[in-house]
Amino acid sequence: MTIRILIADDQPEVRSALRLVLDAEPDIEVVAEAGDGSQAVRAAHRHRPDVVIMDIRMPRMDGLAAIETLTGADTVPTIIALTTFDLDEYLFGALQAGAAGFLLKDTDPRLLLDAVRAAHQGHGLIDPQVTRRLIHRFAALSPKPVTPAFDLLTAREREVLHHLAQGLSNAEIARELWIEEGTVKTHVNRILAKLRLRTRIHAVIYAHQHRL
Repeated sequence: MTIRILIADDQPEVRSALRLVLDAEPDIEVVAEAGDGSQAVRAAHRHRPDVVIMDIRMPRMDGLAAIETLTGADTVPTIIALTTFDLDEYLFGALQAGAAGFLLKDTDPRLLLDAVRAAHQGHGLIDPQVTRRLIHRFAALSPKPVTPAFDLLTAREREVLHHLAQGLSNAEIARELWIEEGTVKTHVNRILAKLRLRTRIHAVIYAHQHRL
């Protein structure tokens, strides 16, 4: 299956560089480009991409506003936030707005491709340069009371969520709990459904916000 991509960035040279990397892959196709957030929203409705790569700082409508608009639509693409600036307000703003991943523009092209494929499979990926700070930031916040949906999780699902919050992959969780990797994937999907979360990144955020 070909992964359909929309690139939103106000710099034409950045869009060209991203397109060059993405279009070189046999399973990825760039179907549209946009120069600001409002164009990105219109292009997403028109082309129905699987994944949107969204710059945070753009004129007219910025990336955060565009992410919030798209995640509130009926058909929601998976969004990877992209920025030159390694700033907390961009990182947390993008993830809380609904982005499934966060990358810096100087990231390795291989990580970009990994993030696109992970996003298409329903997984989030955050640039390793900022992952540790993300966890520390949420750990420093005052805990929120758990939502009623948390009571729907089984004991095993809570164990899986605990390991997700530590940044473990499905394979690593499987080894920790002595279960099959496919079983872990099933648990993760059920956790996301019960907590009404879009990706495992949002499950990590949920766990840290509620001190789980």
